[in-house]
Amino acid sequence: MFLWLKKYMPRSLYGRAALILILPVLTVQLVVSVTFIQRHFEDVTRQLTQGLGLDVVYISSQLPDEDPEVVIQSGRALSRQFGLQFSVVDTAATGPLPARRRFYDFSGSVVIDVLQEVVPNLLSVDLPDDKRVAVYVELPAGTGMFSFDRTKVSASNPHQLLVWTLVAGAFMTLIAYSFLRNQLRPIKRMAAAAEAFGKGRHVPYKPGGAIEVRAAGNAFLEMRARIERQIEQRTLMLSGVSHDLRTPLTRLKLGLSMIDDDSREDLENDVTEMQHLLDEFLSFAKGDSEGEPELIDPIQLAQDIVSGYERSGMPVSLGEVEGTGPARLRPVAVRRAVENLIGNGVRYGTEARLSVRVGERSVRFRIEDNGPGIPPDQRGEAVKPFSRLDPSRNQNKGSGVGLGLAIVTDIARAHGGSLRLDQSDDLGGLMADLVLPR
Repeated sequence: MFLWLKKYMPRSLYGRAALILILPVLTVQLVVSVTFIQRHFEDVTRQLTQGLGLDVVYISSQLPDEDPEVVIQSGRALSRQFGLQFSVVDTAATGPLPARRRFYDFSGSVVIDVLQEVVPNLLSVDLPDDKRVAVYVELPAGTGMFSFDRTKVSASNPHQLLVWTLVAGAFMTLIAYSFLRNQLRPIKRMAAAAEAFGKGRHVPYKPGGAIEVRAAGNAFLEMRARIERQIEQRTLMLSGVSHDLRTPLTRLKLGLSMIDDDSREDLENDVTEMQHLLDEFLSFAKGDSEGEPELIDPIQLAQDIVSGYERSGMPVSLGEVEGTGPARLRPVAVRRAVENLIGNGVRYGTEARLSVRVGERSVRFRIEDNGPGIPPDQRGEAVKPFSRLDPSRNQNKGSGVGLGLAIVTDIARAHGGSLRLDQSDDLGGLMADLVLPR
């Protein structure tokens, strides 16, 4: 039922942690402060107003029923003792008695209610501002007006407590925010190192922060070291085996060239195919270990690849080119991956087309051919090493060793990208998208 809130929530760990820390504290602080201030000042205002109302009642009861001048003199003398000002108002000359109160003056509402309860002869209460109050009462000699400072019926500066509470809350929130940022910084550094390692880059990283974060950082370093050792061992093993086999193959070629026999050509073809298999093994071994990433122009790289095929008379063309800007890639590995895909397209079809799209965060190399393609249920199997899909591809042009798409997948993963296989809408064959992050 709260799924609709997810789109309004922060997506980063830093934002969510700050929200979890700050929001409850501020909410509780605000609710408690407002409730306390409201009850506190309401009680104080009620008590002060009750005392002043009793003063007004007492002064009114002590005024004589005589000439208005005598009433004014007596009223002023008595009122002065209570810190009030007294006068008699001629309602016939002044008109209706004022009864003003600003809509946001909540304590003024309490003042009016209490005076109506305490003063029986009350006519009107005027609260024009935060400084003065005028109370009109009915007297035998006319209408009396008692004026006094607002501080006699309500606390002065009632907002100070709220202001100090908010200032203290903001200050403590700032301290907590800084502390939280310092605690999350090691997690962000570890995430950056892990993301760079996934893209084939080695970023120096030293664990820091809390014990749990340090433990996670050390586990990441151990995992990275194991993966690097495994990659190095695989590369050395395949390179060593392939290199050691080159010598006997060279001797076989030399020996076959000196044999005058009808079966020599078939034997030479077998040796050539074995040489091709060794080259595939070496390419697979080198897949994600060729050089460091560098800034290159993907469009220029695609144009160079297509130009090379055109010079050799291969049916390869450059299709749609979209976007501009450099990307941080391994140029040798990316060239090998694209050439493998183009080679498969030319091998199993009669035409191949390369398109490039440089996006804001990724680069896509799209290779399409007019061959038989790969059925959707076999595409996952096609990218596995040593996998050959005989029924789906034209085997009249050789079966290969089954490492072409595996090499491309390996190179894509080393860059933090992916290889996607689909059917080409234009050419009807296989469409391979090599997507690499910039």
